Amino acid sequence: MKRLVLADDHLIVRRGLRDLVSQTDGLTLVGEAESGDQLLALLRLQPVDVVVLDLSLKDRDGIELLEHIRSAFPSVAVLILTMHAEELFAVRALRAGAAGYVQKDSDEGTILAAIRRVAAGGTYVSPALAETLAQHVRHGTATLPHERLSTREFEVFRLLGRGKTVTETAHDLNLSVKTVSTHRSHILAKTSLQTNADIVGYVTAHGLR
Repeated sequence: MKRLVLADDHLIVRRGLRDLVSQTDGLTLVGEAESGDQLLALLRLQPVDVVVLDLSLKDRDGIELLEHIRSAFPSVAVLILTMHAEELFAVRALRAGAAGYVQKDSDEGTILAAIRRVAAGGTYVSPALAETLAQHVRHGTATLPHERLSTREFEVFRLLGRGKTVTETAHDLNLSVKTVSTHRSHILAKTSLQTNADIVGYVTAHGLR
């Protein structure tokens, strides 16, 4: 029996997943979390095989949380279940250690297949994502400017893209203003953007908020 934890800040989503898992042999739900801190607390308390993780928890950046889980709990497989389109976050999530990536608007059969695959020790990607990954391997380069950013740069990028100042971003990420300013400089260089307004426009246009 594989032990699952669901991490999503929307009750209706957790309720739907709970019902889906309860009807599936070989899977048992051992906990639910609506924040990153709650999720980490659950993982410290009991054995877990799979975490089904939303990338948009309010208290933590999803990619940073994923990396933390993979480092602190290496035996736990993480399936990303998110509203964000594959072309925006999937490659970054897989690089950070996700065992699979599936969108919330997928049908129940697809979501269940993804959970089963990850619980069995495999990796789940859609055919379209498999093609994207193949292109990355063939060409060895990121296809969109934001994919060139490191995980920390991407966190800074998204906060600046929401209209936050460097000081506000530093506070949110518990970093110094100087460090955030350095990240901002790297972001501008890697993306060929020039101003914070350009960052806001890019983040909005690509649905990265």
